[in-house]
Amino acid sequence: MFLYIVRHAWAGERGDPRWPDDSLRELTPEGIDRFAKVIKAISSRGFKPERIATSPYTRCRQTAEIISRNVSGKPKIEDLEALEPGSELEPLLEWSRNKGEANTCWVGHSPDVERLAAEIIGDGTARIRFAKGEIAALSFEADITTGAGELNWLATARSLGI
Repeated sequence: MFLYIVRHAWAGERGDPRWPDDSLRELTPEGIDRFAKVIKAISSRGFKPERIATSPYTRCRQTAEIISRNVSGKPKIEDLEALEPGSELEPLLEWSRNKGEANTCWVGHSPDVERLAAEIIGDGTARIRFAKGEIAALSFEADITTGAGELNWLATARSLGI
């Protein structure tokens, strides 16, 4: 079973007066295009989430929609407050466990995605840097639990030549 952790794709700048409410900040047109290319590239290499949980913030929801549109099965997207900035791991683990054994994708924010990934694969003191639009694939032999994940790969637009 895989858990994919995704940092939202390239969005407008924080503090832009077009989005006085930061939760409404959108992906840029270039960010949408670039991230779609990333997803198409890794989908052809086995990236196959069967369900997607996302922060309800606009930029994360748009990122999740790009994933859903460009992978086989067009997985359903569920907004989870637990993925808003300041994410806590336990509610996400509980949500994932309650959905059965299926490849799952979480779409969230930095620095939360870095911390969540580190807690899942280690003792919580490690750090993994996530660029915008980066995806980590973690595998589990059994339940998704703290410290039980194994990092299989990280993909960035740059590493894919996009």
